[in-house]
Amino acid sequence: MSAIYTNNYVIVTIFIILGVLLPVATVSFVGPLLRPNNPTPEKQTTYESGNIPTGDSWGRFNVRYYIFALLFVIFDVETLFLYPWAVAYNKLGLFALIEMLIFIVLLVIGLIYAWRKKVLEWN
Repeated sequence: MSAIYTNNYVIVTIFIILGVLLPVATVSFVGPLLRPNNPTPEKQTTYESGNIPTGDSWGRFNVRYYIFALLFVIFDVETLFLYPWAVAYNKLGLFALIEMLIFIVLLVIGLIYAWRKKVLEWN
């Protein structure tokens, strides 16, 4: 029995090593060999949608921008969770309905909290 478990650990270890080694090797060694390397001053400038870059590129953004973006991602993921549940609703029954209502109530509480903290205001 222990030989079977040891064999499983060896396989998992090999997959972890390959999962780390292959992307690192691709980015570090294979990429520079395959991609063209012709840096010019025009290519090394900051691209701003065709406009000439002005000012410092390390400008600070308001934290509310990031919080607003995170809220968007949270409610976008909520939609992803609701769709499979709605498709399989007939098979899941009342228990799944209660679970989903709890999930939605928690998200609404988070939305109300963000609204009261004025996170959703852009100014």
